[in-house]
Amino acid sequence: MRALVQRVSRARVTVAERPIGAVGDGLLVLLGVTHTDDVALARRLADKVRKLRVFEDEAGKMNLDLAAAGGACLVISQFTLYGDARGGNRPGYGAAARPEVAEPLYLEFVAALREAGVAVATGEFGAMMAVELVNSGPTTIWLDSDELFPGKA
Repeated sequence: MRALVQRVSRARVTVAERPIGAVGDGLLVLLGVTHTDDVALARRLADKVRKLRVFEDEAGKMNLDLAAAGGACLVISQFTLYGDARGGNRPGYGAAARPEVAEPLYLEFVAALREAGVAVATGEFGAMMAVELVNSGPTTIWLDSDELFPGKA
């Protein structure tokens, strides 16, 4: 599982020019799922995202997590995080999980955040979405479960 996490002052997602999710201060999480991911891993990665200390404290140091900063999360499913362009200029997406595997794990990730008290907005799984954001900092963190949790869950 991969997550591209961006600290934002605001972010929103639309489908067919219809707004479907938005947050103010918080995180935009682009989430990719691969074939070997499972529920335990989705929950573990959600916990990692929730606890990332990327918000500034009163001294201006990145020392606060999402809850301490009073932030929310916009989570967007993005299979292209598993794009592989090593063999040419057109990326292949064979490492991305099929929708019937990816969607339940995406929903599990979202559920884990909500169960921990995080306000979560989402995109629409499988839809062509337009995502707008104002990256605060800019602060962008790449999380790859293979690197974070060797041997996975």
